[in-house]
Order: sequence, then C-alpha cells, then structure tokens
Amino acid sequence: MTLSDEAKERLADVVELQPTKNAELQERWDMESGSEVHQYLENELGEYYFRDDNSLIRATAEAADLVDVEPGVETVDDEGPPSRVRVPKLHAQIVDVLAAPDEESESVVSVLHKLRDAFDVDPSTDEVRSGLQSLRRKGVVEVEYRTVPTFRLAVSRDDLEVSVSE
Repeated sequence: MTLSDEAKERLADVVELQPTKNAELQERWDMESGSEVHQYLENELGEYYFRDDNSLIRATAEAADLVDVEPGVETVDDEGPPSRVRVPKLHAQIVDVLAAPDEESESVVSVLHKLRDAFDVDPSTDEVRSGLQSLRRKGVVEVEYRTVPTFRLAVSRDDLEVSVSE
C-alpha cells in the first residue's frame, strides 16, 4: 500500500502519540469529529494501526519502520512503566510539576496552579485534564479516585526521560 505524503505525516502522528484516542488525533489533524478520524484511519491507514485491549490506537511495527519518528512511549523490557516518552510541551510540564509516586495525588486544579506558578502558562482545566489522561494512557501517571480524580506520577522522574514533540 502506497501512502500519500499526508497519510505518512498522519501515520507519524499515530506512531508518536500512541497509545492514543480518536479525540487526540482529531485535535492534531484538525478534524470535525472522532468519526472522521475513524474513517480516515480505516480508509487510509488500515494496514498500519490497530486498537489494543483498551480500544486505544497503536501503530504496527511496520508503521514505525515506515515513518522516521520515534515512538511516543518506550519501555526497557516491553513490560512495566515506560522509560521514555515523547509528548507535547504541556504534557512535559505536567510531568515536571506533578506529585511524585510516593507523594499524595493531586487534583487537576492543583496541577493547573502548579503549572501557572512554575511555567507562567495559563492552560484551561480541560487541557490539563486531557494532558493528565494522555499521560495516564502512556503509563506515566496513575489516577486515584477520591472525591474527585487525583493524579501522581506512576514512575520516578529519575527513571523517565521526557522529550517534547513538535
């Protein structure tokens, strides 16, 4: 299957963002709906992606070889928490300020305030929540359900290399 330049760029996004969801790709690709993302995946990239047991979108090994992009998540021995992630800048900033694995988990609003203080940025609560959930899907963050969902790192900062994607 020969891919257009646009399809190769979008496949690179899948490789970089995996594991991901329709909504994350919808935002990246500036599409109107998750259905539009699903149609594109099926029609243009059907041979190069699959959905895992949690219905998250992942690239095949062939896809990763086809595009010149490092995977969004790497583990040392294919099991356990990731040792390296490639994420958008806001997600990297979240990793920098989020409670460590041995600390008390914190709310989205708490993380938002820490981001504002540490980086002089003003993301919305939805952007912070989305970033935390994306990092959770990658195995970097764990959630604890109390009155509201709270978050902390699932892996020590010393054991995790974070790079910022474009």
